[in-house]
Amino acid sequence: MPADPEGDPVTLVAGGREMEISHPDKVLFPEAGRTKLDLARYYLQVEAALLEAMGGRPVLLQRFPHGAGGPSFFQKRVPDKRPDWLQTTIVETPNGTTSRALVAADAAHVLWAVNLACLGFHVWPTRAADPEHADELRIDLDPSPGVTFDMVREAASEVDRLLREVGLTGLPKTTGNRGIHVYVRLIPSWTSIDVRAAAVAVARELERRRPDLLTAAWWKEERGTRVFVDFNQNAPHKTVFGAWSVRARPGAQVSTPFAWDELDGIQPDALTMDVVPARLAARGDPWSAAAPESLEPLLDMVRRDFDDGMLDAPWPPVYPKMPGEPPRVAPSRARKTD
Repeated sequence: MPADPEGDPVTLVAGGREMEISHPDKVLFPEAGRTKLDLARYYLQVEAALLEAMGGRPVLLQRFPHGAGGPSFFQKRVPDKRPDWLQTTIVETPNGTTSRALVAADAAHVLWAVNLACLGFHVWPTRAADPEHADELRIDLDPSPGVTFDMVREAASEVDRLLREVGLTGLPKTTGNRGIHVYVRLIPSWTSIDVRAAAVAVARELERRRPDLLTAAWWKEERGTRVFVDFNQNAPHKTVFGAWSVRARPGAQVSTPFAWDELDGIQPDALTMDVVPARLAARGDPWSAAAPESLEPLLDMVRRDFDDGMLDAPWPPVYPKMPGEPPRVAPSRARKTD
């Protein structure tokens, strides 16, 4: 029998279990020359910070059977053939369809997914043990065409300023690509509907303050060359690319948490799986000291906007029509209809 060109299985210890990595020499990042085994070892190096960020949460797997640059698919359902110890939970789509998703319970669960060529974990804002309450607000600074990363940095600074004014702590990270996410850890007392409403209010307030730089416009035709504050990333059942996860990009870039005093010098393309473990060891996890906070300061902004006669913002098309939502149609199309 010919030798396996991608190597015999390698056993790693993760979460107190012996985890077999099949085809360990399979190249997942051709330009960086990094293999499945390299990826598994990376996650073990950042294990504590990774599990602080996504431990106990359902995760959506983005699988690349032929590595970065090849075709991919999202896998919400774990296969029927799986280890008996694997922790899973039932999640739901906006239309009510349920599926059994992986829970990022420990490093063994992470490596189980890596062995399936998972390049990137998309993480729920709820914990498997409490699916009714979101314990994270996620402010997604999404660059429109023509927006530079310097503009995204400036937008993140405005987010930090606003959150500080209302007594909240923002936790920034690179997305692993062109944007920045800012999280707020929450006491688990509010639903995703509440958290999305708060995100809408944040987006609108940021646009009021810096209409030259930031926009809350859901319709692309209205955004211009501005940073879009994507409030709908907080809609129920939405997932966001996880902190410390490696993206399927040529350089194996990592969605990396950072401290606010690093903002001016942060370079997302330089934060790869080769350099992030040493960076983490030297600097520590910048999110580790963040305590859960109240959503009420932002809900006060929601109530203010409502009292001023503002409707809800549009929801994504996969969601049913929501109470208080304006017509779900692009402005240019509405004008043509009129």
